[in-house]
Amino acid sequence: MFGFLKKDTPAEAQKPSWTDRLKAGLAKTRTALNTPLGELFSRARIDDELLEELEATLLMADCGIDATQWLLDELKAQVKREKLETPAQLRQALVLLLERLLAPLEEPLDVSTHKPFVVMIAGVNGAGKTTSIGKLAHHFHDDGRRVLFAAGDTFRAAAREQLMEWGRRNDVTVVSQESGDPAAVVFDAITAARARDVDVVLADTAGRLPTQLHLMEEIAKVRRVIQKADPSGPHEVLLVLDANIGQNAVQQVKAFDKAIGVTGLIVTKLDGTAKGGVLAAIARQCPKPVRYIGVGEGIEDLQPFRVKEFVAALFETSS
Repeated sequence: MFGFLKKDTPAEAQKPSWTDRLKAGLAKTRTALNTPLGELFSRARIDDELLEELEATLLMADCGIDATQWLLDELKAQVKREKLETPAQLRQALVLLLERLLAPLEEPLDVSTHKPFVVMIAGVNGAGKTTSIGKLAHHFHDDGRRVLFAAGDTFRAAAREQLMEWGRRNDVTVVSQESGDPAAVVFDAITAARARDVDVVLADTAGRLPTQLHLMEEIAKVRRVIQKADPSGPHEVLLVLDANIGQNAVQQVKAFDKAIGVTGLIVTKLDGTAKGGVLAAIARQCPKPVRYIGVGEGIEDLQPFRVKEFVAALFETSS
């Protein structure tokens, strides 16, 4: 995310820990701006030039104008209030401010409040919805929970087949139809989950752009049908965001929230982008809990979002 951070060191362990995978996954974000701002915090003193370059760094990392201005205003106030003199002190202040900014986004998903706990998953094409569902199933299985998939993407046969494959890999039943009404598929899945004593229903939906109003209305219908099947549901509405889209993620959150009431986010593909700063923009402009982040293709590369370890991976500090 920030160009003044040193490059990632390859993990030596044969099976790297999540912390190591997170650091490796955030390498592009951490190092993309390494030149010429790599020396930013090794200068002799804090001055206007340093702060201007820091502002440029934050903006280029897709923090957005709002979050960047907030961070700079807070830093300047802290420099004056605490009489900070060295760039090293400024760096530590920035770490703590970023943790403070992102802290409201850390809210782990609790699926124990209802049974079955119905999770509706939405997003644009290519964001990684179906893959995220497969990884979530693995995560829930590790917690000892029984999972069922609803193949609500009835437009793409490939999406159904992909979900079937994830079902085989995770030993999860998939409720699907060759074609038809996605809302009906999800309704049937919830009914089946009750009969089979399932803990969590993960309902896939077809990818759509926020500008496709008829498709946004359709996904709103899926939500209404879930409420008919279970008046307390859906218990979670997860929006899957591709980190590569940067600031566009903010607009997606706002549009999907208006249509279906987003309650949490999954941010995928952080390993393929230098735009990790978008989480700061989300925190300022449309704060929603970031339930999980993805930093790789592996089945264990989707993990709950934890602010301190995320910031530590960006700055390569100890969390």
